Amino acid sequence: MSAAQDAALVDLLTELVEIPSVNPALDATGTGEAAVAAAVADWAASCGLHVERVGSDPTRPNVVVSSRLDAGDAPTLLLCGHLDTVGTEGRRIVARRDGDRLHGRGSYDMKAGLVASLEACRQVARRGAATRVVVAAVADEEHASRGMVEVLDHLDTSTIDAAIVTEPTELEVAVAHKGFVWVRIDFEGVAAHGSRPQLGHDAIMDLGPVLTMLADLDDDLAARPHPLLGPASLHASVVAGGRDWSTIPGHARLDIERRTLPGESRTTVEDEVETILATATRRRPGLAATATVRLVRDPLATDVEHPFVGTTLAAAGHVRSRPMTPVGVSYWADSAMIAAAGIPTVLFGPDGDGAHAEVEWVSVEGTCVTRDVLVDVAQRLV
Repeated sequence: MSAAQDAALVDLLTELVEIPSVNPALDATGTGEAAVAAAVADWAASCGLHVERVGSDPTRPNVVVSSRLDAGDAPTLLLCGHLDTVGTEGRRIVARRDGDRLHGRGSYDMKAGLVASLEACRQVARRGAATRVVVAAVADEEHASRGMVEVLDHLDTSTIDAAIVTEPTELEVAVAHKGFVWVRIDFEGVAAHGSRPQLGHDAIMDLGPVLTMLADLDDDLAARPHPLLGPASLHASVVAGGRDWSTIPGHARLDIERRTLPGESRTTVEDEVETILATATRRRPGLAATATVRLVRDPLATDVEHPFVGTTLAAAGHVRSRPMTPVGVSYWADSAMIAAAGIPTVLFGPDGDGAHAEVEWVSVEGTCVTRDVLVDVAQRLV
């Protein structure tokens, strides 16, 4: 690509980073995705690309950008990136360039990957390539991915041949990532005055044996790593309970997150938790606990022998001038939902650092490389 095309990419990335798009489900002061979605839509329209706004909530919209309306007999490549970011703790968002690094909330996770997708779509359209490129700029990935749900409901997925999610993969082709299951465990005790313990049952104390067994399970998971993803894991996310110093607590709550590997499911986690609660109940008379699954997101495991994996590896190797092998990434992404819709899916995105951290930056060169790889993939699909 030319220097002018690289400069245009940086300009768009800078613009999008400086538009706040904090997910309001994570931060009550978050503005949502409306402003950044409007910027994406305006940019795409100005480039002569086809634009659709998708979703039922105007404050949390998704934007679908296409290089052409109809692919005919040619293949369609779906590129996906999310519009939302985590919170900024009240700081003003400024996109600051420092050599190859572009700093700012959302630069790395993942407005750079989204910009690379948009610029790739524009380049494919300009070249009149046969492959149709569709870019899904989605809301709410950082919380419940309702934007991806809305976009998949909107698209005719039977016409999409393959997909790349441009989360930051450090310029590696990722074919697998973990999933997660959120579980809430409610402990019901009996409230009483602290001077009359015989009249009460301490719900917080009931957490003790459960937490111990959860820690043992985490140790067991650590001993069984996946070849690309490492071990599954779990952690205690939130503990709540109690009213005051002198009252035996009648209720306590424990929220846990279980990161899952390919081959594990909601049922896997439910069985683990129910076994632990049954054992804890036998060990501590009076313990009464109920587990409720709050959210499930499945892992991704794309067959490394699938032709599209080979196509993406070849494109990345050509642009990067080195052999490429498939990898796994530890985080969850919307890629699993796309794959569940029957679309062969991989991840490829730029390098950088600081996802969800105070200092966040993305490589400008890596973002340009990502764009070039996406264009190369589109050309190879014909």
